[in-house]
Amino acid sequence: MAGNREKWLELDTPAVLIDLDILDRNLRYTAELAHKAGVKLRPHFKTHKNIWIAQEQIRYGACGITVAKLGEAEVLVDAGIHDILIAFPIIGQTKLVRLAKLMKQANIIVSLDSVQAAKGLSELSISIGQKVKLYIDVNTGLNRCGREPGEETAALVKEIAQLPGVQIMGLMTHGGFAYGKNSPEDLLAAAQTEADGLIETKRLLEQAGIAIPEVSVGSTPTSKFIENIKGVTEIRPGAYVYGDGSQLSIGIITTDECAMHIMATVVSVPRMGAAIIDAGSKTFSSDTNSFRIGYGTLRDHPEVYVERLSEEHGILHLPEGISYEIGDKLTFLPNHCCTVSNLHNGLQGIRGDSLERTLKVDARGKIR
Repeated sequence: MAGNREKWLELDTPAVLIDLDILDRNLRYTAELAHKAGVKLRPHFKTHKNIWIAQEQIRYGACGITVAKLGEAEVLVDAGIHDILIAFPIIGQTKLVRLAKLMKQANIIVSLDSVQAAKGLSELSISIGQKVKLYIDVNTGLNRCGREPGEETAALVKEIAQLPGVQIMGLMTHGGFAYGKNSPEDLLAAAQTEADGLIETKRLLEQAGIAIPEVSVGSTPTSKFIENIKGVTEIRPGAYVYGDGSQLSIGIITTDECAMHIMATVVSVPRMGAAIIDAGSKTFSSDTNSFRIGYGTLRDHPEVYVERLSEEHGILHLPEGISYEIGDKLTFLPNHCCTVSNLHNGLQGIRGDSLERTLKVDARGKIR
């Protein structure tokens, strides 16, 4: 963090600190990366869930925003953002009614991976007299949503294309499996794998007369390699805005790109080699990374890390010769910035040595 650290000691803890200068550099860098590669940037809202940051992303050139849930889309539409991908299947009448309302106010694309979900959207389209735009989700290695690339997804798309009222806009995938790689060569290979599955599926569909205008890939790690990947039209990174320990541990960012830190207070020193801070799983989240020990590392001394969590306690691992006193304030780099954001009502935006603004987590709790 830049500036006079004594200023941070005035904040009550635990506090999530966002360096606004680093945040701004991260936003600009990824926007420029997409521009140089000739692809659209549609960043994921789930990382920050903050209207102002979404507006900044669009100001820097994003074509629109990606969300995971209807509730996030509703927050953005109310704020005047009107180009949104809902990267999640919409299932059930209650959600379809909400989607219909959003479609009257904004350009909405919906992702799905089944005929069942597509039939619900087809019926909605007929009832409101408006086509529903679709991305078809493809599994390229994460083994979450999506059919297998190639013939399996092509067969699904052909069946969906027969339904009235739906317009297939593109294919999408999320290469989250890249977080399991930690060399430039392996990360580039993951980015290529992510894209190849979509490109092959697009080729098969276009041979069958079905146009696929968009090829959309997700994940912050693979987005770093977009200049080397051909055939992609859109990237959807999310975690790039703040940076975190997981990104740092696989080598896709440096410490200078880590905008988010958690400040906590030592509240107990109960035994030799131990210290307890006032930040537990409700502050850090319980996410781990296979290339990283613990749940967060001390900013200036990463050999000190949060070894265990309970809900409100963080138990530190202290190497021999390092100790802290009750009342000391320490600043940690968390493993996963997205989950940290969603645990808090607001994050503290710091610029230089000033607390400039509170970044309200506007869509916190919007899980429906």
